[in-house]
Amino acid sequence: MAEEKKAALPQAFTERMRKMLGEEYEDFLAAYEKERWYGLRLNPLKTDKETFLRRMPFTLESVKWTEEGFYYRPEQQPGKHLFHEIGVYYIQEPSAMSAAEALLPAPGERILDLCAAPGGKSTQIAGKMRGEGLLVSNEIISGRAKILSQNIERMGIANTVVCNETPERLAAFFPSFFDKILVDAPCSGEGMFRKDETAINEWSPEHVKMCAQRQRSILEQAACMLKPGGTLVYSTCTFSEEENEGVIEDFLKEHPAFSIEKAELGRFFAPGRSRTGSPACRIEHTMRLWPHKLAGEGHFIAKLKKAGTLLPDLPDACERRPADSQDARAKKEAGRKKEKKQSDSIGLCRGFLREELGLSEAVFEKFDKGGSFVTFGEQVYWMPRQMIPLEGLKVIRPGLHLGTDKKMRFEPSHALALYLSGETVRQRYEMTGEQAERYLRGETFACDDKLKGWMLLTIEGFSAGFGKAGNGQMKNHYPKGLRKERTLF
Repeated sequence: MAEEKKAALPQAFTERMRKMLGEEYEDFLAAYEKERWYGLRLNPLKTDKETFLRRMPFTLESVKWTEEGFYYRPEQQPGKHLFHEIGVYYIQEPSAMSAAEALLPAPGERILDLCAAPGGKSTQIAGKMRGEGLLVSNEIISGRAKILSQNIERMGIANTVVCNETPERLAAFFPSFFDKILVDAPCSGEGMFRKDETAINEWSPEHVKMCAQRQRSILEQAACMLKPGGTLVYSTCTFSEEENEGVIEDFLKEHPAFSIEKAELGRFFAPGRSRTGSPACRIEHTMRLWPHKLAGEGHFIAKLKKAGTLLPDLPDACERRPADSQDARAKKEAGRKKEKKQSDSIGLCRGFLREELGLSEAVFEKFDKGGSFVTFGEQVYWMPRQMIPLEGLKVIRPGLHLGTDKKMRFEPSHALALYLSGETVRQRYEMTGEQAERYLRGETFACDDKLKGWMLLTIEGFSAGFGKAGNGQMKNHYPKGLRKERTLF
């Protein structure tokens, strides 16, 4: 079979890059003739590095700028493996792992990922937050916001609210609210030319200018949502100075409260490129990832600090709704009938978790300390305590979906199964490889006839979903939309 011909790089792009790189240009161009790099990132909410490396059936090599990142060979197809389906790892281009590392997320913080789809950086941030604090992941395009929500669910993340808003509307709801913000801005995608030929076909000098204008607008809104003393990381996957250093220099001139902070990620990346006539901005503290200098694609990162002192959240400020949604909030928002329905649904959920599933008191304590149970129609969610009221916001996922009130019986959600681990519930069943294959196809399988009721199903200790046992059979509750005819294991 003849080798597939690669799309030619746009002439206007190559001429610009030749001027930008000088004698480095030939090395840069040669990188496009090489195979691109493939990466995945372990999910620290489900496993640690030692366990991950012991259990993964792939040949892996560490990515230098993140503890959780690894290179893999494409023929190994980890995206088709069962462990990918249940969120043990996330497929992500290695260079894309750098922006979240620069942000330095920590447990308990309020963080915004403003342009979050499909979810690589949000899931990386969430892993570093360890389930504590609030992560708001926003995406303006509704279809992409749904994909973002699905990836948040697959990775077993509880403390993330997924929104589908414009930056302008989001800024109106969250003034000076976040400790840290990531703006992985939509861009011309020049750094992904080797990975995605669609980006080549869509590129033009006019598109670059349009992207830079949009990036300035997005940064403007992000600045409004950051607390004094907070950190904002701006990143793109393009080489254009107009979209990178140019955007940052213009932003700093208009926002004197912000300054560039050096990101301590090791000596793997090149410094930013200061434009002629503007040396005062110290743009060299920004970072560039070049495909001819490292094992990855093209990226740009600028870490910005807002002047002031980052104050801790005050309880009264965080709890804009009551911690227990069974009392005052329901009375204010609806009548006694709605209040009783909410209370009944939450009580049914809590009773199921404790009595039927055997959820540990440690998880209940974490739920009650970190947030509250809320209802949306028949659906019951756990919402992080630091989240503001949702009225007026376009929310795709208000937290962890716990399940559904089915009129006096409760049915747990798949999202809850992926959040839990076998150690946290009494009712659990470890599947064999064959049973796991059947489960992902949506089939019933035989089990011990002594088992009865809802079971958290695991494979090699990792949670995979729920089943319901009875009469020697495990009834399948793997969501129909996720079922696959064949999965590697």
